[in-house]
Amino acid sequence: MKLRCRLRAAFTVLALLQPSHMLTAAELRIPAFTAYMQPDPESADISESHGVTHWTDATQSVNWYGKFKATGELTASVELRLPAGVRSRLRLTVGGMPQETTVDGAGREHVVTANFGTSTIAATGHQRFQLEALNEKAQPAGDIDALILAGPAVEGVHFNLKERRNAASVHLAYPVADGTEVEAFYCELTAVEDSTTTFYMACGWHRGYFGMQVNSPTERRIIFSVWDSGNEGVDRKKVVDENRVLLLGKGEGVYTGDFGNEGTGGHSHLKYLWKTGEKQRFTVTAIPTDKTHTDYSGYWFHPEQQKWMLISAWHANQEGGRLKGLYSFSENFGGHNGHLLRKARFGNQWIRTPDGQWTELNTASFSHDPTGREDRFDRFMGLENGEFFLSHGGFLDGHTEYGTLFERPVTKQPPQDLEFPSLPRK
Repeated sequence: MKLRCRLRAAFTVLALLQPSHMLTAAELRIPAFTAYMQPDPESADISESHGVTHWTDATQSVNWYGKFKATGELTASVELRLPAGVRSRLRLTVGGMPQETTVDGAGREHVVTANFGTSTIAATGHQRFQLEALNEKAQPAGDIDALILAGPAVEGVHFNLKERRNAASVHLAYPVADGTEVEAFYCELTAVEDSTTTFYMACGWHRGYFGMQVNSPTERRIIFSVWDSGNEGVDRKKVVDENRVLLLGKGEGVYTGDFGNEGTGGHSHLKYLWKTGEKQRFTVTAIPTDKTHTDYSGYWFHPEQQKWMLISAWHANQEGGRLKGLYSFSENFGGHNGHLLRKARFGNQWIRTPDGQWTELNTASFSHDPTGREDRFDRFMGLENGEFFLSHGGFLDGHTEYGTLFERPVTKQPPQDLEFPSLPRK
């Protein structure tokens, strides 16, 4: 499974975006591969080539989300493929108005249309289109090809028509005065809404990232990784020795290895069931060993042991400096559940200079990846409980503009208990 999206990769592809999907056609075709299954996002197969297939569980529904600029009447139909001799009873709910119909199959190679008549879009904003099967248990509902909409309400409507169904990745960047040598970066992170396939990154900088992840209902991780130097983006085996980061040490129970496909580097994680709503504390340090090498270390405060533990430390070539480009982010790295809300708070950010002086970072600016530019607008930053928050997904109305600057209240309380375990040295 691919983990994390990188901020620098988002900047690279920003210029490659396709034209907007703000549509004005009288009729609109929304592909089935843009839909989401609920309540189990993996209860059917969804692909660009075949649409929604293997949908046999009547407790699960197919769902599309559109953002409407206009109100008024809307006719809806669904194109599907159904075996000959099989009848499927379906219900489509739009704006709280359910419409039912029955369709007879004509063979897997033939598309039939289920017509649901006319509904009314009474208010602008996001609307959910929920398709349910009203058949006997385990009976095929049909392979879904597309949702078809027409009528006055379609004017200006927005759907994400791309196969990528992830919510937009969202970031906050912390401005630091030019010339500041940052030896340590401290940040506190609290997950508020934490659907699976979510990575909350507390301490990011120009060479790595440090945060926590929801891998499954039963597995969560603390992750610290550092990029190699050079330009290899996919295969770490192609990275020459002088560009590879080298492992210096790791904490008890921490796995270490390689990563690729998003740049390459050294990866580490600790499997730990961190709790939603419980504040987690992170610190990353940078110690130059000479003019071209820096040791980066990631420390996490263990809530149960009540002490700082080393996740891992890496010796980086082609460096020699401190921490730059400080930021945090939240990412949905699995598109099957990109409709779900993700939210976290980021607070009490501090940096320490080599002479031991602490400076509080209480301003941050908002940004998002290319998905947030024109495909998904449900992406936000703001202030909550005296901290910054980031949220994405959920198809909530409104959004935060790219580049918006926020300022949180100062705490005037730098971390005082940074007693880290000792590191091996080269």
